Amino acid sequence: MSFDLVVWAMPPTAVPDAVHEANARCARGEHPQRPADPRVVAFYDALTSHYPDRGPRVAESASPWATVPLHTAADHIWMRLDEGCPDAVLETIERLAGDLDLNLLDLQDGSVYPPPVRIR
Repeated sequence: MSFDLVVWAMPPTAVPDAVHEANARCARGEHPQRPADPRVVAFYDALTSHYPDRGPRVAESASPWATVPLHTAADHIWMRLDEGCPDAVLETIERLAGDLDLNLLDLQDGSVYPPPVRIR
């Protein structure tokens, strides 16, 4: 059985309900028509450099993805992971989301993990 995680580029003041509302819009096929958020682009580039979702490297390696390519939009990346996904993949997703100030939504239980609060 696969499981889904979604990273969201939200304003710093976003609450979990805003993440759930954005995800519901995505599920209805409603996506913003705007340039991609640089945080989402950086997340995708970094993640797929380790775990590709397109091209011959997907077939050559043990892919953590249950569905490829990943669902990408201007403000989020939806990842369907294989149930046997190694912990290292999950740790990479969590680290990148935190480093790039992205909210992480776990669709299995609805938990939203906001970016860490940084002391400036």
